[in-house]
Amino acid sequence: MMKHFRNLLILALVIAIGAGFYLMRGDTARLPLEATTGVEPNLTNVRKENFPTINVAEAEPWNEGEGPVAADGYVVERFAEGLDHPRSMFRLPNGDILVAETNSPPRTMGGIEGWIMRNLMSKAGAGTPSANRITLLRDSDKDGKIDEQFAFMEGLNSPFGMALIDDLLYVANTNEILAFPYKQGDTKITAKGRKVANLNAKAPNNHWTRDLLASKDGKYLYVSVGSNSNIGENGMELEKERAAVLRIELATNKKIIFADGMRNPVGMAYLPGTDKFYTVVNERDMLGSDMVPDYLTEVRFASHYGWPWHFWGGNIDPRVEKNLDHRQYERRPDYGLGAHVAPLGIAFSHDQGLGAPYDRGAVVARHGSWNRKPLAGYDVVYVNFDDKGEPTGKPKTLLSGFVDENEKARGRPTMVAFDQTGALLVSDDVGGIIWRISRKGAAKPEAAAE
Repeated sequence: MMKHFRNLLILALVIAIGAGFYLMRGDTARLPLEATTGVEPNLTNVRKENFPTINVAEAEPWNEGEGPVAADGYVVERFAEGLDHPRSMFRLPNGDILVAETNSPPRTMGGIEGWIMRNLMSKAGAGTPSANRITLLRDSDKDGKIDEQFAFMEGLNSPFGMALIDDLLYVANTNEILAFPYKQGDTKITAKGRKVANLNAKAPNNHWTRDLLASKDGKYLYVSVGSNSNIGENGMELEKERAAVLRIELATNKKIIFADGMRNPVGMAYLPGTDKFYTVVNERDMLGSDMVPDYLTEVRFASHYGWPWHFWGGNIDPRVEKNLDHRQYERRPDYGLGAHVAPLGIAFSHDQGLGAPYDRGAVVARHGSWNRKPLAGYDVVYVNFDDKGEPTGKPKTLLSGFVDENEKARGRPTMVAFDQTGALLVSDDVGGIIWRISRKGAAKPEAAAE
């Protein structure tokens, strides 16, 4: 009798292990990543997942002398290193670079979902506490290496976005926007910030980053705020003023939703020579490794981009309660960046130092997938814009090599900005480095001035 009972237990254990393996094996892409990019990405049938595909590149930071690979004709060098999870960057008028050394606030999510999230973040190199600091980097002689480094602001709360309007520096914590007095050349700000606006940071506060963009006339601040969930599964009440770009009128501190229906918009930038600004958006998960493409899009006033009900101009998410009438009011994104590539940073290359063929478009940092097989992103790409000011063609790789042959993430490109010489800066949060990409043989600024 005991023998039969033991055999039944063994059989049950084998079945349970087999079922667990089946559920956790994940979904493998059936399309090349490039097929999910461009103005007309290939939208396949969704493959609904009950358990997310988990395939994150384990972090193993660079050794001395190692680094990513720049496109032919370009060189990549270390601009700054030894930073604590560097993310967003902002160039001040005198050429100083502010970099937010930041990470998510403490994770409060419980249960198996919280356990999975914490383990994924740890494996990806993002499990460390936030430094909550903004550091100033100064390259006085413009030789592409910093000469001085200062702890510019400390004691913040997962800071991210920065913007300067006249003599006020605006900083976006995860829960609020603060204004600080600033004069050119300052190397430290100790003044207590004036609160400009509260931001929704209710637990679990997924998608904690808040980027800032000042309007051209200096009257408004635009704020990108990601959703608190994948598809609103925690209740839409938690999504108030989230999955959106907000606009704050600085004269009155009045806050409105400028555009919404974007699951997780992050970096924002103006298209040079126009009054149009763009953002990059992380789309939803658990619809298979080929779906849904993350995207680059113009942010238009009063536009809705479909989240959580729809994606890419009215395609239905079968997991969300139907809202078919809403589709006629939704705007289709402009350009697919690839499924699950996690785009974070964007900067336009017009009138900068990269030169052809990377001189008339958007540079985008694709932070890298955690739920796609095979891995995707972990690079910096260029999206060309045509004479009409519209994205076109397929992305071109500008910086790669962040994942080695053993699928270890030596770094992860996060945000992008141009320095005072026109070279491209790329923050690498896993490596603790800011990389600088310039053309081979480009004249040094001092030589050009002579």
